[in-house]
Amino acid sequence: MITLFSGPKPFAGRIGLIQDNAIASWTRLGAGVEVLLLGDEPGIAESAARHGVQHLPGILRTAAGTPRLDAMFAVARQAAAHPLLCYVNADVILLPDLLVRAQAAAARFPSFLMVGQRWDLDLREPLMLDGDWETQLRHAVRVRGRRHPPGGSDYFVFPRSCFEDIPAFALGRAGWDNWMIYHARRRRWPVIDASQAVTVIHQDHDYAHLPGGRPHYRHPESDANLVLAGGRPTVFTLADADWVDDEAGLRRRPLRLRELARRTEAGVYLALGPGKAAGRARLLMHPVQTLAYYFRRMSKEAM
Repeated sequence: MITLFSGPKPFAGRIGLIQDNAIASWTRLGAGVEVLLLGDEPGIAESAARHGVQHLPGILRTAAGTPRLDAMFAVARQAAAHPLLCYVNADVILLPDLLVRAQAAAARFPSFLMVGQRWDLDLREPLMLDGDWETQLRHAVRVRGRRHPPGGSDYFVFPRSCFEDIPAFALGRAGWDNWMIYHARRRRWPVIDASQAVTVIHQDHDYAHLPGGRPHYRHPESDANLVLAGGRPTVFTLADADWVDDEAGLRRRPLRLRELARRTEAGVYLALGPGKAAGRARLLMHPVQTLAYYFRRMSKEAM
């Protein structure tokens, strides 16, 4: 049915426990689920062996040594046993509702992208994935979980035929997840916000695994990702999804008056495509923010 794939970080300390929790949850989703772990980070091969999943090493890297997203998607697509793919961050616990909603989307659309908000939860121990583990996790989310803002996405469900032309983004840096939504909209694939139908759980962690311990959006490769994506006009979020999946089922996103300005702006960027024309349009609509962004870029390039 579906192939899950991910590029875990090195399995060291707390992040190792977090990733083992996540991968263990993926293997408990039921029949028809394949799991691929990609990359050469320390501990990936051992984790794949522990969980009985496939390890695919040898992923191409950026000049800075970060795994490249285009290479990861290409390797996963070639190796996948199923026509439906899901990239998921390696710190995210999945529940069976993902499979149900992914099947519903695949039954309706030949091409699509399904994304959604996550819940943040502090987990300090290995998951006990026996008995009614799903009910226990949902209870923990209700009691202790926090809804994460909709600015980023942690999972992407799509048919194998989609996203064959991804730029050479650096994995684990900002910008590429926004481009996924933008690109799907440009290709006129339905972008489904499944936040209300699918529960995904992100386990709290620090940024000790990143250079300098800084969040990913403060790294130079995040700026490089944004350039590869086509600039600030390609920064689309869940608010730019044109379909929703919730208690009413899979349907077009209703138009709300407060969203009209953003819908109009997004429509301009989609019509113009990535490049200078969209950049000029953004400058007209957001002059202060756009000029500040370009000044920062010029300052970094001059250093």
